[in-house]
Amino acid sequence: MWGYRSDKVAFLVMIENQITVQNSLGVHMRPAGQIVRVCSTYKAEVFLGRNGQEVNAKSVLGVLSLAAERGAVLTVRIDGPDEKDAHEALVELFATHFGEG
Repeated sequence: MWGYRSDKVAFLVMIENQITVQNSLGVHMRPAGQIVRVCSTYKAEVFLGRNGQEVNAKSVLGVLSLAAERGAVLTVRIDGPDEKDAHEALVELFATHFGEG
């Protein structure tokens, strides 16, 4: 996303970091669906990556294709007008282990 400062100079804004899968069963169908539901509520583009593969986090098949087991480190890349809110929601989802304890 391009933003503009008061001096009218364009700059690129994007969030990128890593997140670790902590729930015991990894990202199976239910957590993948939760990721897609959360990400789909935002206008920002959200991508997850692992081992050189990057997928759209609004696609359940894409998220499942990462085969992210417990301990897997995923790269998160979010770009858009509500990227901060999307990032916070995604981090919270992973932090709560997708409600699986």
